[in-house]
Amino acid sequence: MSFEVPAGRIGAEVISADHLRERVSELGRQITADYAGRPPLIVGVLKGAYVFMSDLAREIALPVEFDFMAVSSYGESTASSGVVRIVKDLETDIAGRDVLLVEDIVDSGLTLKYLRRLLGDRNPSSLEVCALLVREGARTDGVKYVGFPIPPDFVVGYGLDVAQYYRELSDIRVFEPA
Repeated sequence: MSFEVPAGRIGAEVISADHLRERVSELGRQITADYAGRPPLIVGVLKGAYVFMSDLAREIALPVEFDFMAVSSYGESTASSGVVRIVKDLETDIAGRDVLLVEDIVDSGLTLKYLRRLLGDRNPSSLEVCALLVREGARTDGVKYVGFPIPPDFVVGYGLDVAQYYRELSDIRVFEPA
């Protein structure tokens, strides 16, 4: 079995590691205030949101629980297929729970719309969304917490990838396909 790094190059920095830390801390304070007295169940959308979710959870000054979902609409591509598929579902019953869905990026809004409907049908007490990045022109219905708006460039780093590569970068950068 061979592994090939995607053809292309890492381009310009879009968001620095310092700016990411600062904004994640701000979001943590806001979520702490909003959820006072009702610790949320944080649901991370794998794989891209795990770095952000981990840092965010440490900035929330409340006891929190975690669960994860994995969905796919990109596969190995830099463009969404338009079809959302659940790869891993929740293990926790969310009925009556305050749920905070954590996403890495809202691109077209298709995945978010699908997840909000799916999770909403499971009768949580509340369901809010925290997205690290929101692409210009994306539908952001139901996104209460936004880290950063970004231009239409394909980006990697801080958990975001292309074909499973570049998640380890501490900042967010443009990926320029070959």
